[in-house]
Amino acid sequence: MVLEAPLVAADVVQWLYSDAAHLDGTLEIVCELATRLQGGGVPVDRVTTGIWIVHPNVRAEGSIWTSDGLRELRRYVPGPDSEADYENSPIKQVHETKRSVRVSIMSSENTEDDFPVIQELRDEGYTDYLALPMPFSDGSVKVATFATKAPGGFSVSHLSVFDSLMRPLALVCELKTLQRTAATVLDTYVGPRAGSKVLDGTTRRGDGEWIKAVVSFADIRGFTRLSNTLPADKIVLFLNKYFGAMTEAVEAHGGEVLKFIGDEVMAIFPYETDEEAREAAFQALLAARDTFEKIGEINQQRTCVQTPDMSVGIALHAGDVFYGNVGSETRLDFTVVGPAVNLASRIAELAKDLGRDVLVSDAIAGIMGCRHGLFGEYHVKGFDDPVEVYSPDLTAGDKLGYCPDTTAERALEAN
Repeated sequence: MVLEAPLVAADVVQWLYSDAAHLDGTLEIVCELATRLQGGGVPVDRVTTGIWIVHPNVRAEGSIWTSDGLRELRRYVPGPDSEADYENSPIKQVHETKRSVRVSIMSSENTEDDFPVIQELRDEGYTDYLALPMPFSDGSVKVATFATKAPGGFSVSHLSVFDSLMRPLALVCELKTLQRTAATVLDTYVGPRAGSKVLDGTTRRGDGEWIKAVVSFADIRGFTRLSNTLPADKIVLFLNKYFGAMTEAVEAHGGEVLKFIGDEVMAIFPYETDEEAREAAFQALLAARDTFEKIGEINQQRTCVQTPDMSVGIALHAGDVFYGNVGSETRLDFTVVGPAVNLASRIAELAKDLGRDVLVSDAIAGIMGCRHGLFGEYHVKGFDDPVEVYSPDLTAGDKLGYCPDTTAERALEAN
């Protein structure tokens, strides 16, 4: 292997600097890297990477490949268990010292001082383990590990191959991490639909498109008084629970949350055809129902005695909206605008004034093919003609009380 090692290293390094960058992510890179090392006679049976990432809920990602068929992207969320695993790992030692850590598993004793991962690898028949620093351009250090079940462990030639791979591997992993970070940040702050447009470079200030969508507005009842009495940290906790429940319900039914406006949540359920319109309206109704159920569960849990029970109102309307970005030269915001959005907002205000949990427009009733539950006709600010609104019953267990003849079976299917 002494003579072959430089050739193997050169081949893999060339691949890392060229074709590896075209793969989708670090997991694909790790899998291909392991395959190429095996093909060159390097006895790897386990290859992993550990990379800190920018994500609202995930601290790090780990890609893992094993010779027995495991291909997995693992996400590590902050918590007592993940912290304990990190504190007792060779990964932490590499981070702190910026030096490699090698454990000859076959020759070391199984003691309580062992890293837990080494104990697990020993039980699985591994003989040698190596953790190496991957230096990123920002000065931070990520980690790649290699392990083998070969009777003699890794040779000096094998170790030299691994050493030669670290810098190009770090470069391509950093590239993929930056791409993932950009996508995550955009998805988190502007939504996946808008985020993809930003990344593709297909949108400019003022650009947009007319789309058809069900528009949903939801708000917390009595929030102004609440925000004037509770401490700021309790208000944040309260809002996060509410926003979390609403967002989870909307996304579970194919919608997209566009923005949080104070205590309001604006979401859309896009459609194109008449058939898709009915599906979008139905899913928006189911999302509203699920929101009330989730908030009811939060109220029952009473996780914070200083925050009162949540009470929410939701309004739905449908029509043509202009979806695009508006703002200044240095600060843009993706949103939907147009008369349909304005009317949805006015119906939300009307629902609050009338004390109704849910109000939907005549457009929604028309899309659903039923005008059951007419609540009344009202004048709203900014519109000359009175607006007909309907008040569906979304608390009727496995039925949507909005349109019994046409939606009861669909509601049963959804459950």
